[in-house]
Amino acid sequence: MIEFYKFLASYEVLIYILLAIGSMFAFRWLWRSWQEFQTAVYSLERQFSSRRLGQSAAISILIVILFCIEVFMTSFIIPGLPSDVFLTTPTLDLISTPTGTLSAEMMTQFAGLIPQTAIANTSGCTPNQIMITSPQPGEEIKGAIELIGTVDIPNFGFYKYEVAPQGSTTWATISAGRTIVNKGSLGRWDTTALTPGDYQLRLVVTDNQGQELPVCVVPVRIVPLQ
Repeated sequence: MIEFYKFLASYEVLIYILLAIGSMFAFRWLWRSWQEFQTAVYSLERQFSSRRLGQSAAISILIVILFCIEVFMTSFIIPGLPSDVFLTTPTLDLISTPTGTLSAEMMTQFAGLIPQTAIANTSGCTPNQIMITSPQPGEEIKGAIELIGTVDIPNFGFYKYEVAPQGSTTWATISAGRTIVNKGSLGRWDTTALTPGDYQLRLVVTDNQGQELPVCVVPVRIVPLQ
């Protein structure tokens, strides 16, 4: 069934084109069969024309049904499916309970990187759609914190938030969520295991077709616990 959904979503335009071409021939056949049936005089002639009329009507009805199915599936069913149905690569396990901490492997990678100075500005954040409001850009944080922000886009799929040392492209996923959030809690982040310094915190949102939107990046500074 999943492959069927993928087929309908991937070839939607082509399916409409084929159905349109098929409907032109089917309705033309139906019209000519109707005319032949109307002008038929002899019983044998009317029998053949009636058979052709029934066949052309059945084909025409089938095309209309297929068109309605495609419209219904692509307009109502497929947009509501989880985004991982359409992703060809492994996705996050959003069913498991988020811990807000990094894996031991990512901690080892981070340990070998030298954090750089943070620049107090945001990148890719869209107000009322994709936004991290807390922590603020350049804010000093410590311990376990609550991330506050907004994830509210059309055709929403899921979001995740990640961290990397300032100036690095090595991103580690902290946790993820599958529900729309409007100026509320996106999740928790335990910073106690990270080396104090400057980091980048980013919010990544993916729609239900598996398309990743521009990320919202906020620089933060982790300070040691007192």
